Amino acid sequence: MFIKLAAPCLLLLAAMIGPASAAETLPDTIAASGESIVLSVHAEGAQVYECKAGTDGKLGWAFREPIATLLSDGKTVGRHYAGPNWEHADGSAVVAKAAGNAPGATAADIPWLKLEVTAHRGSGVLTPVTTVQRINTHGGKLEGACDKAGEFRSAPYSAEYVFLKKG
Repeated sequence: MFIKLAAPCLLLLAAMIGPASAAETLPDTIAASGESIVLSVHAEGAQVYECKAGTDGKLGWAFREPIATLLSDGKTVGRHYAGPNWEHADGSAVVAKAAGNAPGATAADIPWLKLEVTAHRGSGVLTPVTTVQRINTHGGKLEGACDKAGEFRSAPYSAEYVFLKKG
């Protein structure tokens, strides 16, 4: 009987401790000390790339935009797209610019980011947000040759987006 109860209790404890300890171990380049969490969501989507000539004239994949669904408890609560923009189902939205990054866990994972909010739209849960963190990324980097300028490809990814406010 004890073992039957112990496993679920340990899983629950790990779930409760997980987010707090993750925040404490973020790399300095994306940490947001003194800010508090407004919302944390899971994202599932794709990073879209375009085949373009680089400064050296050689074709290569250039990041174009993200396209992702924002989820909370398995339910869609918003979307993430070029800008970068995040829109919540309540009508509030933020636009941000990169302010710091750290490598993903593997070579196939896009970097973790710290983004500073530059604009707000609507009114709702995202209204007080000043910083967005992209953490726990999985996938999103595109592999392979780029042979035809103007061609598009996408690489599936997932991440956690943490929306923070000062104070």
